[in-house]
Amino acid sequence: MGAGHDTVAAELLRRVRERGGDALVVDVLALLPYRLGGLLRLFYRGSVRHFPWVYAALYRWFLRPGPGRRPAGTALARLAGDRLVSLADRSGADAVVPVFHLGAQLTGHLRSRGRLPVPSAVLVVDFVVHRQWQHPGNDLYLCLTDDAAREARGATGVPAEACGPVVAPAFRIAHGTGTTGTTGRTRTPDTPAADDWRRLFARHGPGRPPVLLSSGAWGVASRPEATVRLLAGAGFLPVVLCGDNDRLRRRLTALPGALVLGWVTDMPGLLRAARALIDNAAGQTAAQALAVGLPVVGHRPIPGHGADGVRRMAALGVSEAAEDDAALLVALRRLTADGPDRRARVAAGRALFRADPVARLFGPADAARVRR
Repeated sequence: MGAGHDTVAAELLRRVRERGGDALVVDVLALLPYRLGGLLRLFYRGSVRHFPWVYAALYRWFLRPGPGRRPAGTALARLAGDRLVSLADRSGADAVVPVFHLGAQLTGHLRSRGRLPVPSAVLVVDFVVHRQWQHPGNDLYLCLTDDAAREARGATGVPAEACGPVVAPAFRIAHGTGTTGTTGRTRTPDTPAADDWRRLFARHGPGRPPVLLSSGAWGVASRPEATVRLLAGAGFLPVVLCGDNDRLRRRLTALPGALVLGWVTDMPGLLRAARALIDNAAGQTAAQALAVGLPVVGHRPIPGHGADGVRRMAALGVSEAAEDDAALLVALRRLTADGPDRRARVAAGRALFRADPVARLFGPADAARVRR
């Protein structure tokens, strides 16, 4: 669903190969028979774009964390069981690593029935471990934060650890590589790509702090026109990321004072050149911004996991949540200016990146054999 899970899977693949191993990335929706995966993707995409209240209701029914019995996704996931087992056998896999909650249901089911002979280590890419991530049949949970790891352990009884978000090296800046000026501001190392973006921003909004508006790979946003007008009127340069939603891009291009972008391939340079990110999903774009050192403000999140994730990020102190337009402007004025608030948010965000999950994944097979 979207591009966040694919991005994480691709980075895991790169890291495994960097260590001399190999991996195969598989779309669990493609393993479902009768084209159910494609239909499920279309339904989810349509609901979050056009009928968000439908997804909000489904999230409360199926996914929302908390006590009480609710339907699980195992019945759907198990339809892909034979194909996944066959694929694991043919490829000689040493482990299976779900990065999508339906995959976690599938591997948990197969492991609990003894059908999947290799361990499953679930990499949870959400800040909140909702119910569809949770299955006691899995061998290990790797989570973004200590809070999420505790949630996973409590819900499943399975070992869980915090490793932080998974992003490509281009987003990471080694500690101490920045330079500190006479004002005490820690500057992000410049790159040619970031300089190109800064020149573009200067042409479109000279003297205006560039603020990114993220709408995800599918261009899902709530009242983006109102947010663009608000930012432009307050002296910011709104830079809107529309993903693959060409209709949204064409609609917003007509608004004065904004820079509207389609699909962006140079996210590291873009994030380094901006002054803040307005996020609505607590997904991979937010994680990339935290890695770069870009302050994040959650505003008008998509329902369900997006709203829960935005609130959890703010509770952790790695971002802020703006409940209304006035709060959004207050947060942006503080965080786009050099000062202690900005430095504190940047430091808290970077502190999430603690360990390489691939290093942990090279050992789960032995641990699972002992446990079982």
